[in-house]
Amino acid sequence: MANSRRLRILVLLDRDEMAADVFAEAAGDLKEIVYASLIRVEVNRMTLMSKSCVECRNGELLTLPFSMAFQPIIDVRSNRVFAHEALVRGPAGEGAGSVLSAIDATNRYAFDQQCRVKAIELAASLYEGGDDVGLSINFMPNAVYEPLACIRLTLAAAMRTKFPTKNIIFEFTENEKLDTAHLFNILRVYRDMGFRTAIDDFGAGHAGLALLAEFQPDIAKLDMALIRDIDKDAPRQKIVRHTVAMLHDLGVTPLCEGIETAAELDTLKELGVSLMQGYFIARPAFEALAKPNSEMLRAVA
Repeated sequence: MANSRRLRILVLLDRDEMAADVFAEAAGDLKEIVYASLIRVEVNRMTLMSKSCVECRNGELLTLPFSMAFQPIIDVRSNRVFAHEALVRGPAGEGAGSVLSAIDATNRYAFDQQCRVKAIELAASLYEGGDDVGLSINFMPNAVYEPLACIRLTLAAAMRTKFPTKNIIFEFTENEKLDTAHLFNILRVYRDMGFRTAIDDFGAGHAGLALLAEFQPDIAKLDMALIRDIDKDAPRQKIVRHTVAMLHDLGVTPLCEGIETAAELDTLKELGVSLMQGYFIARPAFEALAKPNSEMLRAVA
């Protein structure tokens, strides 16, 4: 196949045309191969879709009200917004804890689904037409039992709101104990469908370098513990410098979050980091797109 890239041909048991369209778009000139190969595979994992699966996918198991705030991720080299991260909030802007404290094993699947939908719907209403800015959506790998089944509601929301799927970045947190084989399956399916992927809190979790050796996401967000006061800390500077160089060698874009001072931003820029996020740049805005503060703009000018 083109560029020696072997497209993973997957299909839901009910022959999901929506997923097929996204695969075809990502495949380009392999479109006819995708449509010709819509066969039943992975039957061992999905013999029948249960009623609870359908309810979860449709969000019927979640009655908890919530909304989203958005925090910008800035490319300090071009001084442009690269993406906005969608962050869970209560329905009136309460902190994430007010929502997450109510999530457990009985509703996490539906919550994960509805978070994606809410983020896309709000972003579609806030982004300007023709905007190529990304949307970073956090997802819980342990709430995804089968990647194609669990992506359908996301695709439906994107198509309904005309939000470009190529602008969606799926971000997962490394500090959640993971079934790595299951995680890699999710990430590869998402990549084949044209989504971008990001690992959050890189360097602070369960898998670390071992995970990176098996799968290289588009973006790695360095844990903010490495960033705090980095302008005053030589060991942190050395660790970040070499981590950034390694990520670049692997074709992974480093992103530093938790930037709180101009000195941290300047130091990270000198260490080769372009993508940054944090309170110094802009605080999350509830149901709105936050704009970078003027002090930050002067710092990168």
